[in-house]
Order: sequence, then C-alpha cells, then structure tokens
Amino acid sequence: MSSATSTVTERKVLVDGVDINYAKTGTGEHLVLLLPGAVGTIWTDFKPQIEKLSKEKFTIIAWDPPGYGKSRPPNRTFPEDFFRKDAALACNLMKTLGYEKFSLVGYSDGGITALIMAAQYPENVQKIVVFGANTYIAPLEAEIYKKLRDISSWSEGMRALMIEIYGEEYFTKTWSDWVDGMLRIYEKNNGDICKADLTEIKCPTLIIHGRKDEEVLMEHADYMKSKIKNSRLEIFEAGEHDLHLKHPDETNALLEKFLTEDV
Repeated sequence: MSSATSTVTERKVLVDGVDINYAKTGTGEHLVLLLPGAVGTIWTDFKPQIEKLSKEKFTIIAWDPPGYGKSRPPNRTFPEDFFRKDAALACNLMKTLGYEKFSLVGYSDGGITALIMAAQYPENVQKIVVFGANTYIAPLEAEIYKKLRDISSWSEGMRALMIEIYGEEYFTKTWSDWVDGMLRIYEKNNGDICKADLTEIKCPTLIIHGRKDEEVLMEHADYMKSKIKNSRLEIFEAGEHDLHLKHPDETNALLEKFLTEDV
C-alpha cells in the first residue's frame, strides 16, 4: 500500500453550472470515484481510502456533492429525484475531468448514487462497490430517520465535526431537510428509491454490508444481491454503518482485490 503522504490535490471545477469541489490522488490507470453519504464530505467519509488505497494501481477522485462540504454555494436541496441529479452531475464531473471510463465506490447515499450511475451510464461505469446502501426505504427505517432528525442524538464527535464543517445552523437545517426528503420518497413513492435500476446494472458489483448496521437494514444487501446479475456480497460481522472507516484495512484490501480483478 502507498504512503499516506502521497500528494492529494483539491480544487473546484464548474460542472453543469455548479462549482464542484473534488480531491485527486494517485497515478494508476484505473480511475475510481468515491461518493460520500448524506451530509458527508470527501474527508469525513473517505479519508482512509484516499490515504491508503494504492496510488500506483488507481487514480482516485472524491467529490463533495452539491451543497455538501466545499461544493457550496448552492445550498443543498432534496427534491424527489435528488439521487438522479447527483448521478448525472457525478458522471459529468468525471467527463469534465477527461475521464470516460471509471469505477465507483459509494457509501450510504453515495452507494445509491453509484447504483443509479451504473444503471444509467453503463458505457462509462466499469465496476461499482457499495456499502451501507439501500434501494428502498423500509417502514422501520422511516422511523429511524425521524429519530435521527434531532442532531443531539448523534455521537458527540460526529456532531462536533459536522458543526465545524457547516456551522450549526446549516448542518441542522440540511440534515432535517434530508430527513424530509427521504420521508417524501417513503410516503409518495412507496419507499422506492431506485429498485428498477438494479436489473439494469450489468457491470461487476461488490456489495459490502455490516451485520451491525443500525441505519440500513441487512435485507437491503440481500435484495441487491438478488437483483444485480453480476454481483457478490461481503458481510462484515462486526461492521456498523461506517464499516469502511472503522475497518479501513480490511475494506481497502477488498476494494483493491475486486477493482483490479479481470472482468
């Protein structure tokens, strides 16, 4: 594995009228885009991957989705199609940077975005890895979202980190708006986020899920495995929702093995 001291450049680029912040590291032939989760950023959601994935095998791009991290303005909004908007923008980001073929690693909401991208842009996406992702909202999860709306229920460390990045007012509002956006999908679309996209995914897909994930139910990993033809499932028995942050070495080893395998 490469040294954590390898150069990481971070800058903004205009994509579809939005100034998108992204980080880039590595010199490998295989392009990989890292997609963070809800209110997540390049560094809160992928620091161990940016620092530790092989710089010789991969060129790694990570983005702040619009309204998150340093991709502000604009402020973040959550229309019912916000995942599809993110998918189109992320694909255009890579094309703007000059990359036509790339793989995706998506965490939580970023995993949903990755699934949609693989289905909608098969000519661009080589492989995808998703963890903590769901393609629909189960009734229990709608109740979990309602309980998580109050940021005082978050761990002190994560809450403090988000307030440091966003300020308390923006963080509180944006997180509450995300909860409202997910509940709208639950109520108006029977919880369906992107179920129909799964059968359209043809590229190799690795689904990773933590057995102890309290935010996204285990049933989602099994559902994705049953619907995505060329997929495999890896379960972390001790893994929680952020398994790639709590178990970075094991996760990175899986990522490198899967992404470098011949198709």
